[in-house]
Amino acid sequence: MSSTLKFTPLDEIEQIHALLYKTFKSKTCHPLSYRRTQLHKLARLVQENAELIADAIHKDLGKPKFEVYMAETGPIVERCLISAKSLEEWSKDETPEVPEWQKAWKPTVHKTPKGPVLIISPWNYPLILSLQSLTAAISAGCPAAIKPSELVPNFSQLLAELIPKYLDQSAYRVVNGGAAEATKLLQLRWAHIFYTGNGRIGRIVATAAAQHLTPVSLELGGKCPVLIDPEYDIDLAAKRILWGKVTNAGQTCIAPDYILTTPSTLPPLLTSLRNHLTTFYPSDSGGPLSSPNYAHIVSRSHFNRITSLLKRTKGKVEIGGKWDEEKLSVEPSVVVLGDATQGGVEEDALMEDEIFGPVLPVVLVESVQEMVDFVNARDQPLAAYAFSENEGVRKQILENTISGGLFFNDTFQQLAVNEIPFSGVGPSGYGAQVLKYGFNDFTHLRSSITMPAAAEPHLAVRYPPYTDDAFKFMAALTHLPIPPVHANGDAQ
Repeated sequence: MSSTLKFTPLDEIEQIHALLYKTFKSKTCHPLSYRRTQLHKLARLVQENAELIADAIHKDLGKPKFEVYMAETGPIVERCLISAKSLEEWSKDETPEVPEWQKAWKPTVHKTPKGPVLIISPWNYPLILSLQSLTAAISAGCPAAIKPSELVPNFSQLLAELIPKYLDQSAYRVVNGGAAEATKLLQLRWAHIFYTGNGRIGRIVATAAAQHLTPVSLELGGKCPVLIDPEYDIDLAAKRILWGKVTNAGQTCIAPDYILTTPSTLPPLLTSLRNHLTTFYPSDSGGPLSSPNYAHIVSRSHFNRITSLLKRTKGKVEIGGKWDEEKLSVEPSVVVLGDATQGGVEEDALMEDEIFGPVLPVVLVESVQEMVDFVNARDQPLAAYAFSENEGVRKQILENTISGGLFFNDTFQQLAVNEIPFSGVGPSGYGAQVLKYGFNDFTHLRSSITMPAAAEPHLAVRYPPYTDDAFKFMAALTHLPIPPVHANGDAQ
């Protein structure tokens, strides 16, 4: 780990927590004008420091600047600006449609900030997965503490230095550190916690939050399947699947984790994957291990885990399979595990857990229905991908599988759509993010009614003593049969 990262002292964490609650109680963050100003400042933070951010992430992950701009800095600036423009619409009171006799009560749903929130972000997309939730917190009127990952020390230290220069320090703070600092944060009471990472830590976060009955949003990933209809353009599918896998060296929660395809499509699929891999990373330039367009694995322990999978798999490595220990780089590798009905596929090392690296196993099945059955036999993933132009096949997959999201004929690109939620289901998490969906996560829907004095004659029926006539009226009003008992409960 780099020595550049300065951990936040444990006693200071309590002070930050107290400050954020003090700021919330003062309603500093409530006015829309304040929120808009902070969102504009956050956008400017990213715009003015885009090069520094990209350089820091490259030092930590080897991630190409293009990928940082495409998937992190660009979307954050855009979503800050969209949020600033949308505050009035998102935060305005709602007046639901009610029966005529209740309209005078003025039922209203108010969008109120929950309070100080804790954002625990991961290392793989450190900017967007830190600031996307911060954007939501600002939009919702909530102070926030951000705990970025210690596995990306250059970025995390830069974030700690930039946030105070642009945002209100009484409302938005960065807490850097490792397990001890995260544990300290989780011992404190927050209005909401947003955690992005793996399921093991997700359970720890949820358990800690339960001690304070704190609501939690979890984005946990999972083994995202790719289902290929044999009638689809296999070459195009291969190109799009490979791109989704090699981006950030496969260290993406929604990266394709394994392919389900039929035996007849395997030969053309492998040919196309080889051809596109050579196009992405030409062999005369040293291939992916020497390419400036390919990220490396984040740490030695993660590198060892991925190479161990390649060593332990019983499948046939058809593409790639090499690595560079000094660079912590692993080639994009395609491993054919064989027929799903045969022994060994279920128990293979590559099917144990989310791979979170550039290794792509292929499992063979005989039909789309067998693909569906294979997916349903496992935990629900954060994303599922299917390649088919057949409406019937797409409907079959949509109606018979469960996943956080289901995306047809491409991978990864769903993150570019601002108008849909990014969320998991079951073991892949719960809660949502991206623009209004993130705003909603940090917002309490507070309902109210205002009962007019003039309504009193209509309310007389509710007061004791309860008469039989009143009971009959109440039963009729609520569409219930009149039981053979008196209103006071005595048997007739």
